[in-house]
This record gives sequence, C-alpha cells and structure tokens, in this order.
Amino acid sequence: MSARTPAVAPAPALLTAVFEAASEPMVLCAAAGDVVVMANAAARRLLPAARPGDALPAPLPAGGADSFQADHDGRRLYGMRRRVDGDHYAWFLRDRTESAALEVERSRTAFLAEAGRRLSASLHVRRCVRTTVELAAAHLAEAAMVVLPPRRRQSDWIRLLPGRPAEEGTLREPTLGEVPGLLEALGGFPPIPSRWLDPGQAPPWLVPAGFGPVGALLVIPLPGTAEPAGALILARCGPGATFTAEDEGLARVFAARAGAAIAAAMLYREQVDTTTVLQADLLPPELPRPDGFELAGSYQPAGDGMRIGGDFYDVFGPSGGATDTVIALGDVCGTGPEAAVLTGKIRQTLRALRLVRTEPAAMLTVLNEALLQSARQPRFVTMVVGSVTRADHGRVRLELASGGHPAPLVLRADGRVEEVPTSGTLIGVLPRTVVRPASAELAPGELCLLYSDGLTEARGGPAGTEQFGEDRLHQALAECRGMPAAATLDRIRQLVSDWVHGGGSDDIAMLAVRAPARTPLSLRGGGAPTTSPYVIAARRGDRRPRSRP
Repeated sequence: MSARTPAVAPAPALLTAVFEAASEPMVLCAAAGDVVVMANAAARRLLPAARPGDALPAPLPAGGADSFQADHDGRRLYGMRRRVDGDHYAWFLRDRTESAALEVERSRTAFLAEAGRRLSASLHVRRCVRTTVELAAAHLAEAAMVVLPPRRRQSDWIRLLPGRPAEEGTLREPTLGEVPGLLEALGGFPPIPSRWLDPGQAPPWLVPAGFGPVGALLVIPLPGTAEPAGALILARCGPGATFTAEDEGLARVFAARAGAAIAAAMLYREQVDTTTVLQADLLPPELPRPDGFELAGSYQPAGDGMRIGGDFYDVFGPSGGATDTVIALGDVCGTGPEAAVLTGKIRQTLRALRLVRTEPAAMLTVLNEALLQSARQPRFVTMVVGSVTRADHGRVRLELASGGHPAPLVLRADGRVEEVPTSGTLIGVLPRTVVRPASAELAPGELCLLYSDGLTEARGGPAGTEQFGEDRLHQALAECRGMPAAATLDRIRQLVSDWVHGGGSDDIAMLAVRAPARTPLSLRGGGAPTTSPYVIAARRGDRRPRSRP
C-alpha cells in the first residue's frame, strides 16, 4: 500500500488573502445578530460602512432575505445570499449601474424610435396630436395633454390617461393663463423646469376627476417651423412625484419630434385647403339649362391625382341684353398646375369679353393679344368659341370660331357626321392671329360636338400604341344618333376608356350642344308604344337611360 499524503489545512492568513483578492464583492456575516465578520476590498469600495463587528450596512437586508436590488449612493446594486456554515453566511454583490443605465438608454431609444415611426405615419393633424398624447401617457407621465395654438381666440386640446378613452375640447384664450407655463410654451419660449412650476396652481380642469392631486407638472413647447405647433403638458400624481433631469431631457426630445410632425400635418392641411379654394374656380363649371337646346360637358384630367389640367370648357349664358349663349372649349399647351393656371386666366378673359358682347372671332383675337402681353414663358392655347341661339322650328344655330383647334363635329339626324369648316392659327403664338369663322345649324335631334385632341390621340388598342383617331371618333359619334347630349358624351368617354385599357392619356374635354328632338307620337298619346331606353328615361325624368343600345 502506498502512503497517503496527509491533508494540509490552510492558514487563516491564507484564507484572508484569498478573500481579499477576490474581484467579486463579498461580505461575510455572522448569522447570530447579522453582524459583519469580514468584507473584502471590492465590497468596501461599494459599502464603506461594512466594517467587522458592525451591523449590516444599507442596503444589505437582514432577516434571512436571499436577494435584494436597490439604489445606493448613486449606484445600482444587486446581491445574493449564500449560507457558508451553520453560523455564517455571505453576501455576493454586483454593481449593475452601467448595465442599468444601458438598459434605460435602450428603452429610451426604443421609445423615440417608436415615436418617430408612429408620428411620421400620418399627415392628419388630429391623428398626429392623438398619437402624441398616447405616446406621452404611456412612457412619460400618468397624464398627457396637447394644447394647439389659439385660432379665433380658442385652442383645441386632446388629453389622455392610461386605461381611459381620450378626451377632446376647446379652451378660450383667457383660460390658457390658468396653467403655469402654458402661455410661455405656446409662445415658443424655452421650457420651464418642473421644479419651478407649482403643481398646486394647476386648475381643476387640467386633469379629470379621480386623477388625484397633481404632484409634478411639466409644460413643454412643441417646436414647429416658423412658430410653435402647440404645447405638451405632462402630469404625475401624488405628493412625492417628480420629473428628473433625465425625464425632462427625454420629454424635450420627444416634444421636438412630435412638434415637427404636427407642424408638417398643419402645413399639409393649409396646402390642401388652399388648393381646394384655388381649384374651385378652375374646375369645369356647372352647366346652365337653357331653353331650346341641350348642353352637356365632360372633362377627364390626365393625372390620377389632379382634378384640373390644361383642357377646359366653359359656358356663358345670356347677359347684358344678349340672348345668345357663348360656349368655349380649349386646350392649353402642357398639363398639370401650370396649364391649369393659364386655363383660369383664359376663362376669366373670355368671361370679361362676354360682358362687352364680343363676337367669337373677336374674342380669339383679343385673347391672342392678352396672352402675348402677359405670358411669362411661351405658352399657347387652341380653342373653339361659339355663339348658340335658337332658330325657328326647333332648330339651333351656332356661330363658331377656331384658333388652331380640331374642327367641331355635327351629328345629323340620319347618322352622318360632318366637320364645321372653321379654322385659325394658334392663340398666343403669332402677333396677328387669323380666324376663319363658320356657322352650323342643327335640326331637331342633331348634335354638335366640341372636343380636345386628347380624345383622338388617346393611345391603346391591341398593341397599346395606336391612337383612337378621327375615324373611330366619327364612327362612335354616328352610333350615338338619337341619344341625348349627356348620353352621347358618356358613350364616347367609355369607348375611349376601353380603348386605352386603363392606361394613361392626355386631358380630355368634350362639350355637346343638341337641338331637342321632336316629341314622338307615342308620347303625344297616339301611335305604337315605344320601348327605346332613351324614351323610357325621358318618361321617368332621368338624365341617363337604364341600358345601352
């Protein structure tokens, strides 16, 4: 048998040296009385009061707790308790200050990222404000309220508490001064620190019933572009509630992002309102219902997002002693807003010329001079202007003048399609324009069509590149014999839409003048009854037939 090496017990000095050399903070305690027996160097740096023979220093808990987590002297400490023998136990400590700060920073970064994503998802003012109070109430305070800048001496507001539905209302301008710091925030002044605001001065209406006393109040401006977009009010409940410097810093960063989103939504709303007002005078007019003939118009802009463009039509009824009705249809060079602006100028010029009872050919001559004198850049227009009057025996007479525009078409009662022989030079190009007017007379049931070249130049067909063309237009118009004016335009528009297969096309404008057909015998009480869909529609008083022929 081999001899065994006898066990060597370590000296107490060696155990003490090992205990001191440990990098993990450790405190050895006696179970009786919870007294500190020994604390290594790492533990003494965290807990200077951990001296042998003294009671457990804060934040070490007595009474057999197995762990703790607490803030001590600006540090975030975590401890675990382990029994050593029957009479002793040890606390193993960890300093989690940096990891806790990193976790807080991660949480704030995630919050700001979520705020940026949600706030940028909409350009609707109310939705942006609602999102702002939702985010603020969930992450910054127990109650959040956004007050918008005063308009017409009152301000809109939205308030939200977690777990409660949002509340909305308005505040009269004198009431805004009841909230400490609110007028300064709405005026764009720097935010006032929460410690300078007395929560006791908050008016009762600031928070809903059941919230409790306001313990901490923070009012922050929502920065906009040229002026503030509003103010953010944050409130915390209870006498011990506070906003730390870190809380205020986070709230200011959030307020900057929320203010930018609300300001962008406000600017978008103003632009939409302005565009709506401007478009009102540029949209096709509501056509009058003159005695003795029918009028129908159709306009389809080139862009899906645009309601206005370069093609237009207008009708000016009798005025100033004149008994005729003036019609006009034109095509401005280009598309979009610039063409629409020029369209508005042309229509206003024609309206003014109508008031002085100018003839169609003279209208085009004066318009040519006006465009040459006022155009910022070379732009021209092609158009047809006509005078419509009632003639004898249900006939309608048209005096038409053209400036570089496709000739109007006349649909005769027997289905023939004729061109009105009027022509002229482009309007707004040459110093002297040449206009060759012509007249046309419509018998009962006959129709005159004015149209822009976007109709004939619409590309589609089997190959997708072929123009609709004049021949197809003549054929389509001939097939509309006997139809009312509105139904004729609907039919042609549908044929062109089918031709382009939903593809893009230029602006298309159409204007139709139709002499009313004589009343059929069946409608006078004699003759065989008719089943024509247009006669049935006329009996019902509808504008359109119930089915297509």
